[in-house]
Amino acid sequence: MNRISTSMPNDNTQFYMRRQETDRRTLMNQISSQQRILDPRDAPMSAAHATRYDSVATRLNRYSRNIEYAQDNARVTEGHMRSAVDIMQRIRELAIQGAHGTFSRDDTRQMAVEVDELLEELVEIANAKNGTGAAIFGGARTRSTAFQVLRGNVEGADGMRITEVLYNGDITTNRAEIGDNAFIDLNIPGNDVFWAENQTISSNVDVTDFVATQDSVMHIDGVEIRINEGDSVFAVMDRINGSGAAVRARLDPVNDGLVLETTTPHQLWLQDSEGSVLEDLGIIAPGGERPPGNIATGASAFGGSLFDMVINLRDDLLEGRQIDVGGRSLAGIDGGLNNMLGRLARLGAQDSRLSVTHDRITGFYDNIRNQLSREVDIDMAQAITDLRMMEYSHQAALGAAGRLLPQTLLDFLR
Repeated sequence: MNRISTSMPNDNTQFYMRRQETDRRTLMNQISSQQRILDPRDAPMSAAHATRYDSVATRLNRYSRNIEYAQDNARVTEGHMRSAVDIMQRIRELAIQGAHGTFSRDDTRQMAVEVDELLEELVEIANAKNGTGAAIFGGARTRSTAFQVLRGNVEGADGMRITEVLYNGDITTNRAEIGDNAFIDLNIPGNDVFWAENQTISSNVDVTDFVATQDSVMHIDGVEIRINEGDSVFAVMDRINGSGAAVRARLDPVNDGLVLETTTPHQLWLQDSEGSVLEDLGIIAPGGERPPGNIATGASAFGGSLFDMVINLRDDLLEGRQIDVGGRSLAGIDGGLNNMLGRLARLGAQDSRLSVTHDRITGFYDNIRNQLSREVDIDMAQAITDLRMMEYSHQAALGAAGRLLPQTLLDFLR
């Protein structure tokens, strides 16, 4: 038989009313925060699921922002490239006209004047900056102009004219993550976009007896190629040809020198990172000058940029060399235009991929948010109903306690 003390009913009533107030306060906090889980202890399994869902949602949101940034960036680049294509198509028309033998020397000089003006605009496009002031075609060197313009006197023209355009950027390609282990390029280096021919660099050093004296590392177009001690020139060529870089290595049958030739129109970017293999092979000069100005003095370089082709066309028109206009100049213009159109097509394909990926991620994000909501969000209608029931039961308990526990001195004197 349980013993009941005088204070026991009062203590029990207070205990259960305090517990009820705690439950009511918890429910009110849930309603104010609109969340069912205020502490992982409230629902450990749901809290664990919610943590995973929230992590995935945060990651998807970052991917979505990266895609939007990449699309905006690509559309700015595409706009400038389309302007460059329009200019090149007009230059090509002038080249075709100038190749006809029906025009006088004065006529071809007038064509040269227009080509020169279009060249100036082409350089402006190549040195364009985006909304943040970063060079669009400068690689990672975004705070300097992508191309350096050299001017001088040109025979048959008045004043200082463009005589050479040198690439001042680098080949760094910035990338954005648009999915788990999925990346996309954010920029195209200028010496890829504004290039007309495959470049060839030929060494004048006989390398048939070459042997690597130490383990070395070289970079060709940003691709790392490791050379082992004792490798012959044939092993070096095999490593270059199997590296994945858009370059083909071979031996010159005349002087037994190493020849590097690009397989797509772009400027070669050559560096000795560890050791001096390219320097020993007579490809790059000693001294550590940065590419592309580090080609060895005795090496021969062939294959020019789009600007070289336009400059040649202008000079041929000024001199009235109609055969050259219709031959090498027109061929160079066609090569540069085709390369730019190819880059533009890849940019359009990239934009299509980004649109599809964005739609997929947006749908996935919505599903994850719905799953997260089911785990943590509170049913507001049910919560308000439960709160009302708690208030009614609390008032009833208070009333019952007031009637049953009138602890006064007179109650003990009855």
